[in-house]
Amino acid sequence: MNRQFMKIHIPKSQENLQTIENLLKTFVIQPFQNDGEHHFSIKEIKPESLMPSLFDKEVIISLSDSDHDVTQMQNSFITLEFKMNLLFDNKFDQFTESYKAGTFIFIGLKNSAELIKQYVLYHRGKTIDGSLQNDATTELFFYNTIKPKSEKNSNRLVHSLYENVRKDDIFCCSRYFNIKEISEVLAPQTSSPYAMPVGFTVSIPLDDLLIFSAFSEYPNSLFDDLKIKFKINPSAFVFCQVDPVMSMAKYYAINKDELLSSGQDKLKDIDLFFRNWSLTFQYTNMYTQIGCTADLITGIRAEELTPSGLKNLVCDIKPV
Repeated sequence: MNRQFMKIHIPKSQENLQTIENLLKTFVIQPFQNDGEHHFSIKEIKPESLMPSLFDKEVIISLSDSDHDVTQMQNSFITLEFKMNLLFDNKFDQFTESYKAGTFIFIGLKNSAELIKQYVLYHRGKTIDGSLQNDATTELFFYNTIKPKSEKNSNRLVHSLYENVRKDDIFCCSRYFNIKEISEVLAPQTSSPYAMPVGFTVSIPLDDLLIFSAFSEYPNSLFDDLKIKFKINPSAFVFCQVDPVMSMAKYYAINKDELLSSGQDKLKDIDLFFRNWSLTFQYTNMYTQIGCTADLITGIRAEELTPSGLKNLVCDIKPV
């Protein structure tokens, strides 16, 4: 094997030039090294307005805090706890016991930020002109047309995509109610509408509000006090029927051991449900605003056709 050696002459004018690697390092933003004197903390800021409050009252919350040098807007959120009465004109008493625990109605929000009907920002006690008459409910209608679906799926407990809700997804905004718990509360009541008290906890990320969508950090010591005033939009709540085939399958998978130990009757009813469920059972396949009417499943039962025990699946669908 022949080897050739070459001597490369480097002009003196180039000897002191930096390598590309060293040159690039001068433009890189080095990560912050915690020397033990810096820390971050999570702080809950109580609203300035009197709480609890009715839906039509204004709520004022400070978004900055003098104890912190910087507020991370992209990681901050407003948490709201609700107590309300849901009114029904049907007791859902036409369900066979075997089907009550596996049939669900979703009641919640398509997007948590839609709860804020109108909001105004105050900086150092003065109104920010650009925030006058801002309405998060209207903004989000346009904002969500350009927001990718992947982002909505990743923000768990904040967004509720209908295709996820009807499949009984657990990471949606608000709550699922099975027919069993609804019917147990409504059964003793004698006059319509029948009331069911419920509670919700909703978190609203600040960067879901259009005015904060480009915010990252807010230097408290530099920019001083920042507050938001808003009202709650009760019309933002929606409801829908969860796909009973999906929810019943999940109910059976989770409670299989309990169902096996309870005897054969429930298992036979569930088997009848899966074998006889029909696409002709047409309920409302979309969100419906609270206060409006939708066709929901008000009864699922197994009726005997013959004395020998042959049964048929009956599904009642009525406006609720």
